[in-house]
Amino acid sequence: MTSAFAPGFDWLAHRASALPGHPAIEFGGEVWSFVELDHRASAIAARLLGAGLHPGDRAALLAANSNAFVAALFGAARAGVQLAPLNWRLTPAELAWQVQRVGARLLLHDDTFADAALQAAASAGARTLPIQTETGCPAQPAGGWPGTWSGDFILMFTSGTTGRPKAARLTFENFFASAAASAFNIGVDPADRWLACMPLCHVGGLSIATRSLIQGTTVVIHAGFDPAAVNRALRHERITLLSVVPTMLARMLDADPDSYPASVRAVLVGGGPVSRELLERAAGRGLPVLQTYGLTEATSQVTTLSPADAPGHLGSAGKPLFSIRVAVDASPGEPGEILVAGPTVFAGYFDDPQATERALRDGWLHTGDIGRIDPDGFLSVLDRRDDLVVSGGENIYPAEVEAALEAHPNVREAAVVGLPDERWGQIVAAAIVFEPGAATGWDVLEGWLRERLAAYKVPRRWRLADQLPRTTSGKLQRHRVRAWFGPAP
Repeated sequence: MTSAFAPGFDWLAHRASALPGHPAIEFGGEVWSFVELDHRASAIAARLLGAGLHPGDRAALLAANSNAFVAALFGAARAGVQLAPLNWRLTPAELAWQVQRVGARLLLHDDTFADAALQAAASAGARTLPIQTETGCPAQPAGGWPGTWSGDFILMFTSGTTGRPKAARLTFENFFASAAASAFNIGVDPADRWLACMPLCHVGGLSIATRSLIQGTTVVIHAGFDPAAVNRALRHERITLLSVVPTMLARMLDADPDSYPASVRAVLVGGGPVSRELLERAAGRGLPVLQTYGLTEATSQVTTLSPADAPGHLGSAGKPLFSIRVAVDASPGEPGEILVAGPTVFAGYFDDPQATERALRDGWLHTGDIGRIDPDGFLSVLDRRDDLVVSGGENIYPAEVEAALEAHPNVREAAVVGLPDERWGQIVAAAIVFEPGAATGWDVLEGWLRERLAAYKVPRRWRLADQLPRTTSGKLQRHRVRAWFGPAP
């Protein structure tokens, strides 16, 4: 009996056979059925093999969100080529470093990023290949397509919020287990249409494409995040599922005052803590928000808070999904490092045994995130361990201070960091983005916080910002905020 991971079990070929006419991808007004996606992926697989790549080789991909991106993803799998999606916000020099880091022989690219790809490939000593996809279906090579759809699938660079990114080895088994866990959590409706408006070059966006293929549903791809376009899709294009980060959700709610239809089954929100005020705004507009916690090294989702549990555990990231175990390295009820185990945990970092040994110990992934598990088993994510501020011996979690600041009606966004201090070890500093047309003095914000938090958590230094630095996936880059403040006065 052939299992999901047996050599030769091609997910896409199965879907093209079982659901040939079902919409697989919608992008820019174009709809590809599973058969069409199957043909497009085969065309790319043939071009990769024709370019001299062999099973086990590595290639990189620099492309914007599109249907062609997904065809390249599964075309590489069909050819047996491990693929490293690259962040299109990086400079050609940074891209070249990543291409060299994973030993990619070829850099695939779309028309949008052709110039950056050519520069990066020239610096890295790699060749380039446009991801044009022919409509015809090329003949299979003798003996069939060489991809086994087992073992290493994606080399996904971490977001690099605290340092230089590492390439996480994500396997076919990881993505299959993640799709199964998602299905057990929120169910699967054959009519599901999951909107992907986050970058496909990050695990949060990429997992939507793989999940939709495995589950036999439709992924609707937007070129980028536009709050008005997302709102329109939710209301008029039969979108049932959506994944966003907190800032994206806030911008959707700010874009207009209208409610959302009951056809939206779930809005998964991850990538950082979600404030109570934002959750209440979303609920008031009819959006069923599911807070989640996940990371690249666990193939996206780890825990999710269900709508039924939300009233009693608002602010929690929920309980572990099916087959996933979560623990906190601390006494019961106390904050500590979040540990994760299960089939979604990655195979290690590419060509970095030391980093792998630090991350994978005794069967657990050490995430570097700080959290707390309550007596009912719900996880609350407090912050990154590297972002923890220790002032006068007291632990301060920036996310808690940020949530209190963002509850102020005049504050759109806040970023809290620790700065070196001779007396206290560290002091708290905050960068604030005010709502358009609003302004509030620092003394007012200090008074606001003192009514809600202990005095030692109140920032000592403040800075006004037009916007906060974030990664392409929406994660706050606190190291860049920290640099804004310069040396202590």
